[in-house]
Amino acid sequence: MNIDGNVAIVTGAAGGIGSAIARALVAGGARVVATDLDDEALERAATEIDPSGENVATLAGDAGSSTHIDATVALAESRFGAVDIYVANAGIGGRPGLAASDADWDLALNVNLLAHVRAARRLVPEWVERGNGYFISTASAAGLLTQLGSPIYSTTKHAAVAFSEWLNVTYGDDGVKVSCLCPMGVDTALLRPPTSPDNGDEMLMQAAVETAGRVLTPSEVAEVVLAAIADEHFLILPHPEVLDMYRNKGADYDRWLRGMRRYQNTLREQLTNA
Repeated sequence: MNIDGNVAIVTGAAGGIGSAIARALVAGGARVVATDLDDEALERAATEIDPSGENVATLAGDAGSSTHIDATVALAESRFGAVDIYVANAGIGGRPGLAASDADWDLALNVNLLAHVRAARRLVPEWVERGNGYFISTASAAGLLTQLGSPIYSTTKHAAVAFSEWLNVTYGDDGVKVSCLCPMGVDTALLRPPTSPDNGDEMLMQAAVETAGRVLTPSEVAEVVLAAIADEHFLILPHPEVLDMYRNKGADYDRWLRGMRRYQNTLREQLTNA
């Protein structure tokens, strides 16, 4: 797919991966509606994405809200034209461990999964009629493997991968392209949230991500995403080693689980002795 001249929506675009993808899309000739909860950060990001302001529009709001999704699509259509690409990038880590409340789970499900479902519900029927459209879901390597310390993040990202797979299988022959982004560590606020030395699960989560592989910049991830769009490739892996990890998991699930427990125990010991 050639992004030049296309219209895109990017959620979670006030920083990190979302901002970098929006900037790369504009650089490639696309026009972008950027959205995020943080209005002030979003406006700052928009200035960096396109200093001219001609190729980017912004709308602050909840990526999981159907009302906000409708408003964002309406803005894109009025400002630039029909939406060709939707990047469901907004995501949260969620409270770690089994102490997470139902409210914690509901919030993460809303942002990490249902936001994708609602955006697809809004756009895919139109794309099927047109015979063209591209849905990009930001999941995580945790959605293929797991996330030590965080059942919420691991589960919701697995769900995001599963929904992307389903979209691809169901609508791929109708002109709807679907890609799923599954990075490991990326240098964003989500990687390094405020942690408490009294919360072992929080520290375990951060240590697991930072030691699993090289921490990439958002720009490096965006470069891989645009290459995947050009090739219409489903699984986007900025850390190529994730594919080997995924294959090892599928080849011998019990062995992989034992290995993950050993890795977890090693990290816990290192954190205890730090």
